[in-house]
Amino acid sequence: MKKTTMKPDVVDALSLPDLCRFCQADETWVIELVEHGVIDPMGSSSGNWRFVGASIARAKKARRLNRDLGINIAGVALVLDLLEERDAIMRRLARHEPI
Repeated sequence: MKKTTMKPDVVDALSLPDLCRFCQADETWVIELVEHGVIDPMGSSSGNWRFVGASIARAKKARRLNRDLGINIAGVALVLDLLEERDAIMRRLARHEPI
């Protein structure tokens, strides 16, 4: 008899209410993230927005920065951009340094 294995459900996109639950935030806060360009939804209106990969990860990081450090949305946008820039520089540097 063949054993069946359970595969975890993989979510490729979250709706606005799902993202709010995932980040433990209200819709107004997530809409502010969109307005400040922190995350980019797919869809034309908040009723049919879908958030994928990078936007989900950025929203989660944004929530931690806001909740844990008290950084406002504009500050969160700046911090996330700087962190991404630092990561890109570190990746470039790692390609040029011998191990």
